[in-house]
Amino acid sequence: MTIKIGDRLPEGTLSEFVETETEGCSLGPNTFQVADLAKGKKIAIFGLPGAYTPTCSAQHVPGYVKLADELKAKGVDEIWCISVNDAFVMGAWGRDQKATGIVRMMADGNAAYSKALGLDADFSKFGMGTRSQRYSLLVDDGVVKQLNVEQGGAFEVSNAETLLKQVA
Repeated sequence: MTIKIGDRLPEGTLSEFVETETEGCSLGPNTFQVADLAKGKKIAIFGLPGAYTPTCSAQHVPGYVKLADELKAKGVDEIWCISVNDAFVMGAWGRDQKATGIVRMMADGNAAYSKALGLDADFSKFGMGTRSQRYSLLVDDGVVKQLNVEQGGAFEVSNAETLLKQVA
């Protein structure tokens, strides 16, 4: 069942490659409980099929990097990119996209969280296995306030511009 507006984010974990060691976060991949990260925050989340793929690299991530200050000016505390890749790949891709410190590149290595959201997709015909659909969410204290899911191979509603217009 696909998550919908008004639903609470499902329980689950995501991993992030941490570039700088801090108290409580060691250097390298760290696994986080989504509920703990979302508590008390307004978060713009966007999901996409894969790191280094054409639309994801040329448009999706760059759009959120470009509009990050505007999203934050409207009260967004964090921006997350979720993809079915490992934390090492997500960390490297974030560096390549100049997203470090702007967009949290969250790894869903086995697609478990994408499945929990009901937003997984079968990309086997492309040799990519189970991946994430392309979508965006606005979440406030763990509750979905906006949901934009792309149809087919489109990139029309999950972009940063659309979510920026929806932030109240």
